[in-house]
Amino acid sequence: MATNSNKTNYKLTDKDFKQMNIRSLLFNQVGWNYERMQGSGYLYLILPQLHKMYGDHTLELKKMMKMQNQFFNTSNFFNTIISGIDMAIEEKEGINSLETVAGIKAGLMGPFAAIGDSIFAALVPAIMGAIAANMAVQGNVVGAILWVLVNFVIMWFRWIQLKFAYKQGVSLVNEMQGQLNALTDAATLLGVYVVDALAATMVNTHVIFVAHLGKMTVNLQDKIDMIMPKLVPALIVGAIYWMLGRKRMTSTKAIFIVIIVAVVLSALGIIGKA
Repeated sequence: MATNSNKTNYKLTDKDFKQMNIRSLLFNQVGWNYERMQGSGYLYLILPQLHKMYGDHTLELKKMMKMQNQFFNTSNFFNTIISGIDMAIEEKEGINSLETVAGIKAGLMGPFAAIGDSIFAALVPAIMGAIAANMAVQGNVVGAILWVLVNFVIMWFRWIQLKFAYKQGVSLVNEMQGQLNALTDAATLLGVYVVDALAATMVNTHVIFVAHLGKMTVNLQDKIDMIMPKLVPALIVGAIYWMLGRKRMTSTKAIFIVIIVAVVLSALGIIGKA
């Protein structure tokens, strides 16, 4: 409940953190729209705590709800860091923190979106998914178990960050800024190496065309391997990336082009599976 000084005397409990985490995991995107994106979901995430801090049907509650329902969009994997910092400030300053919280949300949602999506929505699925899929294709059940464990670890990370951010408060932003940037750069570099290595092992395409020059037979794949092993898979992956970078090219169009080209070249006896 809010006091006469416009500050709150409510302290968040483990029950509050549990409730916020469950809402974050299951309902973060509720009410998503093009005007405010995750704004309604963010408000729903912390709404019970706002009621406890400012009371029911109070002017302070209405002001905070209106502010919290404004435009907000960040990575699902880091959103509770922002809400943890938010709760720490509101718990201490109450309605006086309205402009501060609004500024922190606006300032952090962009950087955390880039960091969270690049690591957890791109690099981790690409690397661990490819490794798990490769093991599953070979009949190794550990591949499926690995993929499930990776997702559990990600959910566990999302669960613990809320209370950690709440305890650290605003100082977390300054303390972790350089570390998060370094982590993103390192993960991006690792992802480039791993994805390249996986492309060489997962794209098993060879040139099966054999040229007959009189009595001499020339195996083109052997000649290509003398230049650089796995050159054909590298060229295929490079060509696909080039296509995806073209204007009006979508992933669906690229998939159909790859299928058509593969069928034609295979029918002509030029390429085949290793």
